Amino acid sequence: MNDLSSCTRCPRLSGFLEEVRTRHPAYHCRPVLPFGDPQARLLIVGLAPGMHGANATGRPFTGDYAGILLYATLHRFGFGSMPESISANDGLELTDCRITNAVKCLPPDNKPETSEIRTCNRYLADELHNAPGIRVILALGLVAHKAVLMALGMKQGALGFAHNARHDLPDGRVLVDSYHCSRYNTNTGRLTEPAFHDVFRTLRAELDA
Repeated sequence: MNDLSSCTRCPRLSGFLEEVRTRHPAYHCRPVLPFGDPQARLLIVGLAPGMHGANATGRPFTGDYAGILLYATLHRFGFGSMPESISANDGLELTDCRITNAVKCLPPDNKPETSEIRTCNRYLADELHNAPGIRVILALGLVAHKAVLMALGMKQGALGFAHNARHDLPDGRVLVDSYHCSRYNTNTGRLTEPAFHDVFRTLRAELDA
């Protein structure tokens, strides 16, 4: 993943980042690298950086609404040193957990195109290939679920997405699904805090078995 930080393979995303950088010169406005424990057994895969969150701070799920529930839950279940992720230099450390995204660059309207997901998938594939210690993968949302399958060379319809569903993967790892912890999902009640905690109980049961 040596070229990830300077990747410009998706013209639409690169152009959009240039526009955002003009309006917000202090923002990160580059591909957002994975964050967390290099030796982690748990990999969390989100969708893409948020405009005023990871795209601004340079850390996944940091500075936006989606990160509020995620980092509080990580802390509750022993994966995070603090219940909040405010900035890339706030001292937060993750234990046995690493966070990444299916698409590393900010997409317009938070909606990456299929071609962009495919182009960026090489980085997720590298993450999985180069981290044999990962035992459990948490996919936040359908896009992340499908991106994991793609990265592992599986057919997109091989495993169905469902909240708190557990899947055995061909390489011996386990994939667990959750609704994305977005503002929309939490505000509409599609994802509640107890339901998200149930997912992490599933993750803990896998890792502690």
